[in-house]
Amino acid sequence: MIKLLIYEDNPQLREGLTMLIDGSEGFSVLAAFKNCTNVAQEIRTFRPDVVLMDIDMPGVNGLEGLKIIRQTDDQVKVLMLTVFDDHQNIFEALKSGANGYILKKTPPAKLLEYIQEASTGGAPMTSSVAAQVLKMFSQLQPTVENDYNLTDREKEVLQWLVNGYSYKMIAAEMFIAMDTVRSHIKKIYEKLHVNSKSEAVAKAFRDKIV
Repeated sequence: MIKLLIYEDNPQLREGLTMLIDGSEGFSVLAAFKNCTNVAQEIRTFRPDVVLMDIDMPGVNGLEGLKIIRQTDDQVKVLMLTVFDDHQNIFEALKSGANGYILKKTPPAKLLEYIQEASTGGAPMTSSVAAQVLKMFSQLQPTVENDYNLTDREKEVLQWLVNGYSYKMIAAEMFIAMDTVRSHIKKIYEKLHVNSKSEAVAKAFRDKIV
């Protein structure tokens, strides 16, 4: 059972998302809120697996809320669900530790797939968003190559992350246990000085680590 919190200021959409997700097998909506004013307390109280996060909300918006969540919990998966597909919002969300970025026009069945993917360590993105991310990376000025003293095994794990593989898929590809994958990724994060998969992937691209 994937447990979710929803942050969405539009009451009709908030109710619709709650009914869709809560009414689908394998999903449970613990609560839904109109903004992120009390997000730190709500994350600690409900301990969700996945957070569906709008960006444009009154009071504390989704990008601010995401940063607060990452200070509170670096394990919960945060999936941005928004109408904004501009590069500034996408970059800010990924930089702040979002696990995925999808648009509100996503069909219901696909939305459930994306939530499932995020819960297992994937990084789901609407295709138009993914195209912008690739364009952003291509425009970044390459810095001096630096492998950050990663071992060959850690580089291999990082390459699978860059390819969009979940922890489970990496474990299967490398014939190692999920706990071993987690251990490698923890060390990779420490060596790269990052806190999320999206930051690690961005740094791998920028610094040509893999």
